[in-house]
Amino acid sequence: MRRIPRLLATAAAALTAASLAPAPAAADPAPAELPDRVLAGYLHASFANGSGWVDLADVPDEWDIIHLAFAEPTSPTSGRLEFEPCPAEECPGAPSEQEFTAQIEQAQQRGKKVVLSVGGQNGQVSLETPAARDAFADSAAEIIDRYGLDGIDIDFEGHSLYLDEGDTDFRAPTTPVITNLIGALHDLTGRYGEDFVLTMAPETFFVQVGHQFYGSGQWGGADPRAGAYLPVIHALRDRLTLLHVQHYNSGPVLGLDGRHHTMGSADFHQAMADMVLSGFPVEGDESRFFPPLEPGQVAIGLPASPQAGNGHTPVAEVQSAWDCLTTGSGCSGYTPEQPHPGLRGLMAWSINWDRYNGDEFATEHGRHLG
Repeated sequence: MRRIPRLLATAAAALTAASLAPAPAAADPAPAELPDRVLAGYLHASFANGSGWVDLADVPDEWDIIHLAFAEPTSPTSGRLEFEPCPAEECPGAPSEQEFTAQIEQAQQRGKKVVLSVGGQNGQVSLETPAARDAFADSAAEIIDRYGLDGIDIDFEGHSLYLDEGDTDFRAPTTPVITNLIGALHDLTGRYGEDFVLTMAPETFFVQVGHQFYGSGQWGGADPRAGAYLPVIHALRDRLTLLHVQHYNSGPVLGLDGRHHTMGSADFHQAMADMVLSGFPVEGDESRFFPPLEPGQVAIGLPASPQAGNGHTPVAEVQSAWDCLTTGSGCSGYTPEQPHPGLRGLMAWSINWDRYNGDEFATEHGRHLG
């Protein structure tokens, strides 16, 4: 038998081993990057209301971030979240869980970020203990993994967040419901890494009102919820994808110009957005200055239609505010000291109400923002 030289034999063996070895698994495609301008909208995923069911597959392409509303806790203080797609008997036309999961994947393949929104008007979440903190993070991760979601949205309203007496510095909070939420969000963002989407949708009372009042106030007796989101935003600012304060369901708010502004008009959006883009002294104290967020972290939250909530603003007024904030031109009622051309986009409550209204929000604002 003819002997094969050692080098040739080694090469032959290597080729044989290579041919028998399983092919390397294809790497998962990198998550799509969010565009420079975004529209974020809430999709009624776990409940029905008068706007009607909208399949993820039918969400117009203008929406870049789709918030699934809502995950809610088993009790206000348990921290443990539950989320199930709305059953067909409550939401006619709703898909099965398997179909819903497939629709999420298809939306992501179209470049959308699909995010779990927690709370809402009825979902009170008070993380009073470390056990509740851990249950929140663990159960949120279970839902995110179960449906293959891209991140989490914190939409705490009502009495979920407040500041204890003596908790006066947003840079070093001591109230358990604040510190435990911060801890849970640090946990979640740490688990999933830099591609994890973290958004927040506080009401103006929890953010901009902090310019005038913070917690119970220096003399006590004020509403302890005033400005209560500020320590959460500040602690997570390096991990925050988008803050879209709800510029609706709001009373008049004191702006940086020393004037009160009322929702539903361009000057309200200009004044409220400029506060988080420029920063402001908390409770008027310059030694407690809330630093500005990056423009790319900020969007304006709006009702998508007159039926969606108080403070609906006509398309022309919204676009006037957008142009004022991004270019410094066409301002009325409030003028920022400097334009913020990197302002990220708009948020709407909700995609369902926009569909009900003929997709005006997505179509008109999608076109204007480019």
